Amino acid sequence: MTSVHKTILDNGLTILLKEMHHAPVASFMVWYRVGSRNERSGLTGASHWVEHMLFRGTPRFPSDWLEREISKQGGYWNAFTWLDFTAYYETLPSAQIDLGLQLEADRMVNAEMSETAVETERTVILSERQMYENDPRFLLNEELTAAAFRVHPYHHDTIGDEADLRTMTRDDLYRHYRRYYVPNNAVAVVAGDFDSQEMRQRIDQLFADIPAGELSAPVLRQEPPQKGERRVTVHGPGEAAYFTAAYRVPGANHPDYFPLVLLNAAFAGGSSLGLFGGGSSNRTSRLYRALVDTDLAAAASGGLGPTTDPYLYTIGAVVQSDATLAAVEAALDAEIDRLATQPINEPELAKAMQRAKAEFVLAGESITGQAQLLGLAETVTGDYRWFETVLDQLNAVTLDDIERVRQRYLQQRNRTIGWYQPEKNGRTN
Repeated sequence: MTSVHKTILDNGLTILLKEMHHAPVASFMVWYRVGSRNERSGLTGASHWVEHMLFRGTPRFPSDWLEREISKQGGYWNAFTWLDFTAYYETLPSAQIDLGLQLEADRMVNAEMSETAVETERTVILSERQMYENDPRFLLNEELTAAAFRVHPYHHDTIGDEADLRTMTRDDLYRHYRRYYVPNNAVAVVAGDFDSQEMRQRIDQLFADIPAGELSAPVLRQEPPQKGERRVTVHGPGEAAYFTAAYRVPGANHPDYFPLVLLNAAFAGGSSLGLFGGGSSNRTSRLYRALVDTDLAAAASGGLGPTTDPYLYTIGAVVQSDATLAAVEAALDAEIDRLATQPINEPELAKAMQRAKAEFVLAGESITGQAQLLGLAETVTGDYRWFETVLDQLNAVTLDDIERVRQRYLQQRNRTIGWYQPEKNGRTN
């Protein structure tokens, strides 16, 4: 494995460099340790909104010019905001990657945030939220997460509450930007075809003079242990009913995280080791056989993503039109109970291990994927070596580990159940 070079500038900017010379391409990313977990009531959605504002460019790099220039060079750029972070990246031919470095250094300080631009983006984001509200999965997840987290700020969705999106001001957004978009709250990652010494010098030229900011206060409102099952039922548009069971589980740094990854891979089929742990399934998993092969569900999956603080392991299903939510829940409960009498066995673990490793390797197959995984690990866990040791951590998991985490976390008192009931012609099915 190609080594990663890590340095920290005097202003606190963390730099990760990974040379990969198999193609004349490079990817530059800046990860900020700010996501929805850093937002209080009244400012929910601020991190995602600031991301929108940064795509309006700066006086030096207007957005229309950037779009044309990056496209002309054969590259692409994007960004994403989630619970624990906001990240920006440019992937370009390596001879042009300096454009990405210049852009990110400039918009760390000089983002365009006029009143007019903020109001324009307010309309865009409200429309985005209204679009999500036509998606049963979004509606169910928003209510379920709010029920699962009553104290920790993981309780609200990244896009924010509509009430806050309507009342936040330009000054609110600018203060959020200036508080978190500082070098000592950021990780710069470069992966691809470049010389590490030259790249390190160039990053120093562009970023070293940006002043460090005041360190943000840690998130102290940790969620207390759950003392009983919680339930939500959501009514809304659509044709299908949706079911979700969400179990409280630890974050990525906890020793139980990788046993849970493999428990899910064996039980539900998804390894959760793509970039964000998206749920997936396969036709041989216990979950698929219990819900899909029995014609109770059209699809079923499970997943848990790497997070800084404890979050959720979710198992979800799309209910068949001639089945009921109650039947799906009963079948899932029976299958989870069966894990106690018929634990995951060696062949199942071997298949789960193979699936998890394959998904992880696939996630880092591209140069952009490598930059994303390195940045994710450093930002979420505090150490990029979490990414480098994933395969070793998976190999160390035993059947006893899987049984231990099953007993500890897959309990009714530790979960939140969500039902989505579609309304046709104004009536609930």
